[in-house]
Amino acid sequence: MSRTSPHHRQDEPTQVSRRGLLKTAGGLTAALALGAGATSAATTADAAPATFTHPGMLHNAGDINRAKVRVAAGTDPWLSGWNKLTANSHSQSTWTPRATATIIRGGTGENYGLLYNDIAAAYQNALRWRVGGTEANARCAANILNAWATTLTSVTGNADRFLAAGIYGWQFANAAELMRDYDDFDLAAFQSMMEDVFYPLNNSFLTQHNDACITNYWANWDLCNMASILAIGILNEDSAKYDQAVTYFKSGAGNGSIAHAVPYLYTDDDGYALGQWQESGRDQGHTVMGMGQMGAICEMAWNQGDDLYSYDSRRFMKAAQYVAKYNLGGDVPFTTYTWGSGQNCAQQSQTAISASSRGQVRPVWAMLHFHYNRRLYLDDKYISQMYYDLVAPEGGGGDYGSTSGGYDQLGFGTLMYAK
Repeated sequence: MSRTSPHHRQDEPTQVSRRGLLKTAGGLTAALALGAGATSAATTADAAPATFTHPGMLHNAGDINRAKVRVAAGTDPWLSGWNKLTANSHSQSTWTPRATATIIRGGTGENYGLLYNDIAAAYQNALRWRVGGTEANARCAANILNAWATTLTSVTGNADRFLAAGIYGWQFANAAELMRDYDDFDLAAFQSMMEDVFYPLNNSFLTQHNDACITNYWANWDLCNMASILAIGILNEDSAKYDQAVTYFKSGAGNGSIAHAVPYLYTDDDGYALGQWQESGRDQGHTVMGMGQMGAICEMAWNQGDDLYSYDSRRFMKAAQYVAKYNLGGDVPFTTYTWGSGQNCAQQSQTAISASSRGQVRPVWAMLHFHYNRRLYLDDKYISQMYYDLVAPEGGGGDYGSTSGGYDQLGFGTLMYAK
């Protein structure tokens, strides 16, 4: 095995940014024509689009139309993905919201299950309306979003409040993005709630890290808050927030920025590029969660014209291949990972990859497979095996257990990303 240093970039020709291609070469077809070599060279100053695309978070208009056409025609794998959606209890139009003024995650009085269950219901009903055209599902989604927009005033608890603000912030915004043009959805009220309740916590975490050592928190803590800021930026057409998230992805001080989230690069014996994930010595449930959190950031940015998927010579793809290979049962290299913890940066180290929760199934792989393999025509051997052998067709919240880990990603990638 060969290993490169934490910040080494493998030799690869520099290409213009995805947005530059879209503007100058006539659209996505031109971007795909460049294929595997395309990387992002966008600068911080021009990260935010001049005009935001809607819908433009996890799903764009093309994704929605493709799913609609394929499901109507009864074509697999879209139909299998659709059947996973319609069988889920959260996607039923009879769902009743349980909005509350204060959400608590961590410490006494935890009630955050109310929020993640309602978000899953809002998102799934919104998908059923967008793909199936059923008005009852649209009304249900709008009712859930409106109830929370006019009720929720704070997210609190111990340090875990930052996880709640991050994960549920980007997920909530995605449900709202699907519903933004629905007449009975109060978009303005929802935008204000995201700005007033979620963003302050997201911003506080990325800038202050709960007054802890900059390396104390795992990558997912940064990633979910980055994703929330990015999603709020898109939902509210706020260029400053969009730029904040993209800039942090590229050069942030914490463990969620790309070079810190993927500190070591390798090439395996079969010639595949791999990247050690920052949480690999912790457990595999959280490494797979990281694929979903960073994947959400990359997909949302992609739909606004920024190719973070390919940033830094496709560093994220190398991490996804590494995580997939190990969770499929394969051997991967591991370099001792050392970091500073607590408020005084006390040194800790992990000397071996963790086998805890190895092989855990989460609905994060369709997004990555269909991007790298079907959009860019790259050989994503381990990602594709993870998706087809263990996951497909993907479900969503409610299909992977009742605890919060089963709701860390919105899912239904087979329905929405298959190409």
